[in-house]
Amino acid sequence: METNVNPATSQNPRTKTRIVEGVPRRKVKWKNILTYAAFVGPALIFFLVVQIIPFLMGVYYSFTSWNGVSSVVEWVGLANYKKIFTNDDAFFNSFMFTTKFMFAAVIISNLIGFGFALLLNAALKTRNILRTVFFLPNVIGGLLLGFIWQFIFVKGFASVGAMTGIPFFQLPWLGDEKTAFWGIVIVFAWQISGYMMVIYVAALQGVDNSLLEAARIDGASNFTLVTKIIIPLILPAFTICFFLTISMAFKIFDLNLSLTGGGPFNSTQSVAINIYQEAFQYNRYGLGTAKSIIFFVVVAIFTTVQVMATKKREVEA
Repeated sequence: METNVNPATSQNPRTKTRIVEGVPRRKVKWKNILTYAAFVGPALIFFLVVQIIPFLMGVYYSFTSWNGVSSVVEWVGLANYKKIFTNDDAFFNSFMFTTKFMFAAVIISNLIGFGFALLLNAALKTRNILRTVFFLPNVIGGLLLGFIWQFIFVKGFASVGAMTGIPFFQLPWLGDEKTAFWGIVIVFAWQISGYMMVIYVAALQGVDNSLLEAARIDGASNFTLVTKIIIPLILPAFTICFFLTISMAFKIFDLNLSLTGGGPFNSTQSVAINIYQEAFQYNRYGLGTAKSIIFFVVVAIFTTVQVMATKKREVEA
């Protein structure tokens, strides 16, 4: 039996699919765009207002002689940069101090943090309490921490040295250039090691214990386990920790300000303190922003080289 099909009422399934699915797809697309804008938009605006726009304004002011107060902004071109590179020994001395401090602080902080992580990764009954104790200094603000340790160095160590006669406690910790340098390193490492410990602990918990057990059965020592198996497996954690400690050490300000204030005789003055004094104490805002741009470029170079080098080691491992 032949069935009559009315062409006017017939529908092509493909056409019908396009019509039915086409409209919802456009609606879903706009819905997704609006959803992303609602979540990402405020954060993006906040980032632009707080980070990008001030940075671009700082680049502009670095080519001016603005004092930070006057409404008159005079364009001076590269004069600020020429002055920094030809006639600003204090800035380069602060750079040398900050660079030496960065290397010492990064090595010591990561060694302590990794050591704490290895200790807490073991089956200790008190490891949860120890994690809290080791991480607690990172919660304390830099200024408060600096004043606490200033009291410890000046009053506490002096009292212990007078009672025991131990030369270590009788040193002029904040009154001499060398001991003041190591005093800042000690406090920085004490503050930041707990933070590094948390990252290393998270990485160690991802290591397959069967690999370690197999290596122990083959006669590997604990030192071999750490250097040949554990460290290569958690190299991404080292990349993160090195990046964080390098950037934090370079940008040290509040701890340095509260401990020594840059003294004695500006021997422990960090770059951040030098820029702060230039811009807000001496009212040379244009010169201060020029120093900050140079500082930004140097820190970016250091961190980029470090990340590239450690990422390369990750691939090789």
